[in-house]
Amino acid sequence: MKKYDYLIVGSGLFGAVFARQAVDSGKSVLVIEKRDHTGGNLHCKNINGINVHEYGAHIFHTNNRMVWEYFNKYAECNRYTNSPVANYKGEIYNLPFNMNTFNRMWGVVTPEQAKRKIDEQRAIINHEPRNLEEQAISLVGVDIYTKLIKGYTEKQWGRDCTQLPAFIIKRLPVRYTYDNNYFNDRYQGIPIGGYNVLIDALLEGSDIELGVDYNENREKYDALAERIVYTGTIDSYYRYRFGKLEYRSLRFETVELEEENYQGVAVVNYTDRETPFTRIIEHKHFEYGTQPATVITREYPAEWREGMEPYYPVNDEANQSLYRKYAELAAKEPRTIFGGRLAEYKYYDMDKVIESALQKASEELAGR
Repeated sequence: MKKYDYLIVGSGLFGAVFARQAVDSGKSVLVIEKRDHTGGNLHCKNINGINVHEYGAHIFHTNNRMVWEYFNKYAECNRYTNSPVANYKGEIYNLPFNMNTFNRMWGVVTPEQAKRKIDEQRAIINHEPRNLEEQAISLVGVDIYTKLIKGYTEKQWGRDCTQLPAFIIKRLPVRYTYDNNYFNDRYQGIPIGGYNVLIDALLEGSDIELGVDYNENREKYDALAERIVYTGTIDSYYRYRFGKLEYRSLRFETVELEEENYQGVAVVNYTDRETPFTRIIEHKHFEYGTQPATVITREYPAEWREGMEPYYPVNDEANQSLYRKYAELAAKEPRTIFGGRLAEYKYYDMDKVIESALQKASEELAGR
């Protein structure tokens, strides 16, 4: 008889939701975490009363009412609406691409004028797009691509758009309305008090150990539990048997400023190639803060290397082929459940992580 029913490796959103469901089903749970805090990339650090999103902006949004209600059961959301702006060499444009963007870009005022302008510029690509640059121009035209997509994308991926595959951009949202709400989802907000409120509530009732690398202490921790929920990188679980999966990473530079309002909005994207960071986040605007000072974070894309936090899977065919080899092994594991963005090598929005964790927990706990 082992001490715990479940060992959960990783205290991010997938692991925390699974832990909540298991504890509520009367199961004993141990959560181990590599970092010195819970919550994974959702973790917030309080600086002078401002909840700082330490690992980049996280805005919860969903069309799934059940997921929205589940989220708000543990942390009530405010009414925050994501309306970022783009800064191209000092020119300010609204995102996503909408009539405010087109008016600023070309001076057009009606949807028909905007459509005509975009269609004229799209027409220069009269063949199947061969790379990301041609794909983007075929969708939104030259001007929007040049000012709002090219530089940002090249910084994000660390290579020219002409060297990136077309499939990375399957579509680009274009709205012929004066609407700056970035998401189309019905529900949207930030947890009041920050994401730590949510994670703490989800992990209540679980035992927690921080600063633990599961893959370096596997025998010890496997011996403690009947079943394992693994949310780390899938290739490291298998000791890189087939090789290492590729990621893009991020570097954050956080600064406290003795001014009340630095940029007037939570997120500003810097879309020219010359500015080394992709965006500046001013955290107080997520929760409508009125503090006399502010905290900003500059976000720099980076090539991922061992020891760095992996953020974005490199979804090219070579990496997907490699992942499928690991996924075949994972499907045969008798004791281990794999879940979350690292274990499944995919970019997940938060609501989809919750959906997946609830589904896997339901399947798992139904027979136990």
